[in-house]
Amino acid sequence: MNKPISSSVFTREWFLPLGVSLVLSILVILPFFWLGTASGHDFEFHAPSWLDVAYQWKQGIFFPRWTAWTNHGFGEPRFIFYPPLSWILGAALTLMFPDAAVPIVFIVLIQTLAGLAAYLLLRHTVPRRSAILGSAFYVVNPNALLLTYVRSDFAEQFASAILPLLLLATLRLCDLLDSSTRRSSVALFALSFAGVWLCNAPAAVIASYSVCLIIAWSALIQASFRIVFRAAAALLLGFGLAAFYIIPASYEQRWVNIAQALSSGLFPSQNFLFTAIDDVEHTWFNWIASICVLSLVLLLACTALASRRFSSALIRNSRIPATLLLLAGAATFLTTRWSISLWDLLPKLRFVQFPWRWISVLALLAACFLAYVTDARRGWLWFAAALLLLLPLANFLIANTWWDPDEMPIQREAIASGRGFDGTDEYDPIGDDHLDLPLDAPLARALPAGSADNTTPPAKITIDHWTTMEKRIHVDAQSGARIALRVLNYPAWRVGVNGHPLQPERMDDFNQMVVPVDPGVSEIHVWFTRTLDRKIGDVISAFSVCVFLFLFWRSRKLVSAGQ
Repeated sequence: MNKPISSSVFTREWFLPLGVSLVLSILVILPFFWLGTASGHDFEFHAPSWLDVAYQWKQGIFFPRWTAWTNHGFGEPRFIFYPPLSWILGAALTLMFPDAAVPIVFIVLIQTLAGLAAYLLLRHTVPRRSAILGSAFYVVNPNALLLTYVRSDFAEQFASAILPLLLLATLRLCDLLDSSTRRSSVALFALSFAGVWLCNAPAAVIASYSVCLIIAWSALIQASFRIVFRAAAALLLGFGLAAFYIIPASYEQRWVNIAQALSSGLFPSQNFLFTAIDDVEHTWFNWIASICVLSLVLLLACTALASRRFSSALIRNSRIPATLLLLAGAATFLTTRWSISLWDLLPKLRFVQFPWRWISVLALLAACFLAYVTDARRGWLWFAAALLLLLPLANFLIANTWWDPDEMPIQREAIASGRGFDGTDEYDPIGDDHLDLPLDAPLARALPAGSADNTTPPAKITIDHWTTMEKRIHVDAQSGARIALRVLNYPAWRVGVNGHPLQPERMDDFNQMVVPVDPGVSEIHVWFTRTLDRKIGDVISAFSVCVFLFLFWRSRKLVSAGQ
């Protein structure tokens, strides 16, 4: 194998890969300049999340848990359940760039990162030229084009950019690549594994099963229990680093309508390759995704066969191609209806929802085998042929999405006007249907004291303080009343009236928070607490960071000592 390169991005080694990845990333988003923003399926989920986080940062809330403007101002616990890396990056970009430029900059940054990550992976097994060509393909691969033009799933795109680093760390962990020390392989695996989990949950489930398959296969062919023990420690550390997200997201699922994540149209059985259902638009998109998967499978098959002849002897004589082929076979099988029993049996796999999501793994493996065959004389022709095949696919995807030059300004105007955004089915608190919520509810209003009383009592309501995570309302009522707040009930909310804790009530037809008050002056205090599950997750992550830093420091010390 080739000697691993320096990790410094300032060395000459990285100038050309960086330039190639950046130029190709810019080429991918060129249609944005004359067609507008590609408003794919998930754009109206991610863009409002970015703007909501940026809005809360201005309030001094640096790590939001509740949204300010979803459900038209009633909010939802979206940021407990959706991993933080993509919405943190997106929110930062909304503060630095004009609205129309934000998705462009996001995609360019992420796809450039994807190219550099793929280059780092490939440079450990192939010469520099082949590594550059393979990483260049990864920047513009069919999955990247599908995510950019049609899906707008920015979080999954972020996860795909980290995936090469996770594969590299897994190969080192399993002794399929040289590693400077065992401690560093554990630490770097844990970091990249946690990174994927903190980007996108479905991608993380796919990544978890992928690395477990590689670990099991490597331990079997090398007859090594040490690999299993080392991998178990690395997985445990990776989960620990991401525990501040994973534990609350897992525990608090009982407080929301999480089952809606598997409603009609989202079942794996309805999303295998080229599956048709009664929904015409759903079927058409499924065929678009299936075409992208099929293109990668065919490219992967051709380059894998050719690699037996055209790749270097070092590659042919290593265990890496067989390992990657095993993973490619498993990923391809899981996109087909023949795998339906596995989707029912394997834990949490059904929450991936769309079997074609395994395209992220297939794209990386195709880039690896393409790099292997470009190692031969005139091997660049393989790369040229792959690019030529991508051009009609890109044109097809561009023609089959919705382009809107005003998409980001529209999202921002929804906050400025106080209208807010639609909520998400699976993050809606238990007992609520966000479709029933009023669109223009005031922050607070008085209701009759009892259900039999139809007369609204006279009450002067003053909003003393209203932020996403805390509200203070001053009420001067001539008689007993109930105060309806523009907040959804959720177990993490705490309510006090005149300093005394109180269990809030709810509306009859939706789960709006209602606080009863006595005649006279009352001060209502509502605040969002750090529940026990979040505290436990924070402690585990803090401990895991300490372990990671120790392992990383110890491995660096051993390397510098020449051990």
